[in-house]
This record gives sequence, structure tokens and C-alpha cells, in this order.
Amino acid sequence: MIDKKHDLSVVKQAKLLGLARSTIYYEARTMSAADLVLMRRMDELHLLYPFAGSRTLAGRLRGEGYSIGRLHVRTLMRKMGLEGTIRIFVRG
Repeated sequence: MIDKKHDLSVVKQAKLLGLARSTIYYEARTMSAADLVLMRRMDELHLLYPFAGSRTLAGRLRGEGYSIGRLHVRTLMRKMGLEGTIRIFVRG
């Protein structure tokens, strides 16, 4: 798509394609091994407790000895596409 060795400058190529220059230079970071271990455990916990959100999962992970905060759990949940379901309480 973008050829950095082309006669046209990268700026002009990006403009022609309607892209921001920052998009061209962006390189995705790889996941750390620790995050992969956490994500694996979070997936297992999500299967056991599908209603659990980031707060509950963070608490369970801390109970198992992991040092992790709720916001990091939320970030990983978003990357994994996990969502806690809402419990429905029936009165009556």
C-alpha cells in the first residue's frame, strides 16, 4: 500500500489514500508472556462465572495470587471480547 522507497513522499501517498501518517508508522506491540497467562486464566474463569465483570475477575485473580488491577483486567477483557452478563433477579 505505502511504499517508503517510492518517488512520492510518504506524506503525499498517505494523503492520496486518505490515511493519517501516524497510521503508517504504527507498529503493534506484542503481548507479554505474563498477559497471555492472565488471559488464559481469565478465559477459564469467564467460563465458570460468565456474569463476572472486571471487578469480580480482578478480585478472583488477586485471590489466586496474581497482582493485577481492575483496569488492567478490563483492558484484557476488551481485547478478548469478554463481557460479564447481567444477573436478573426475579421478585415474587
